[in-house]
Amino acid sequence: MTELQRLREAFRTALDLPADEPVDDLRYQDHEKWDSLAHMSLVAAIEDEFSVMIDTDDVINMSSFAEAARILGKYGVDVK
Repeated sequence: MTELQRLREAFRTALDLPADEPVDDLRYQDHEKWDSLAHMSLVAAIEDEFSVMIDTDDVINMSSFAEAARILGKYGVDVK
């Protein structure tokens, strides 16, 4: 499984989305399931999946799937 696939699965799991739902264009609070509580679950799922600790500024700035991928790059995870 690629890093991109792992990130997609983390999003689907944390946001309780169907396995076939596209997530690459998701944005914070644009989807009914991505609210502030789900955001914290998502951050925890990403941290667990990639064995990283995301700092507070990055948690706040994680406003989309694309931004999550970019942020992971700061922690040495190459999501392509």
